[in-house]
Amino acid sequence: MQVILALLLGMTVLSAAQQDRWVNDYDQVLHYECQSHQSINLIISIHDNKREDRIWDFGCQNTFNNPGSCYWTNYVNDFDQEFTFVCPFGSVLSGMDSYHDNGKEDRRWRFLCCDGETTVQSNCKWSGYVNEFDSYLRWDAPPNYHLVGAQSYHDNSKE
Repeated sequence: MQVILALLLGMTVLSAAQQDRWVNDYDQVLHYECQSHQSINLIISIHDNKREDRIWDFGCQNTFNNPGSCYWTNYVNDFDQEFTFVCPFGSVLSGMDSYHDNGKEDRRWRFLCCDGETTVQSNCKWSGYVNEFDSYLRWDAPPNYHLVGAQSYHDNSKE
């Protein structure tokens, strides 16, 4: 699976704390959730050409003193499709879930959006793509920013 990823950031004035670990194995389900008062601030991924898939690692930062409500989206893409996803205004991305199909060599994605007493400010900005096909991916949230969305596309010729 080839992933080109762009991220949408919303700015807040809260500090960051991070932790990370491998979440999945190649060709396996990926499921990750931050603690209830946190949002994703670190994404690391390694691609394997033989398996045509990626392993993923995430870190979280403190986002809310008092967590509000969270919900999992439905899948935001079908295989071989581009997607652009943004959590509703005021909420942040606090989890990711996907499964891989070896026939399509792609993943379907769904996201966990959470809110709290602090809402994300309106001056959001896209990061631009943070990796190339087959390449190592590492993205760290800039200081005072929180992840609120993601964008990706799949290229069958790059499988």
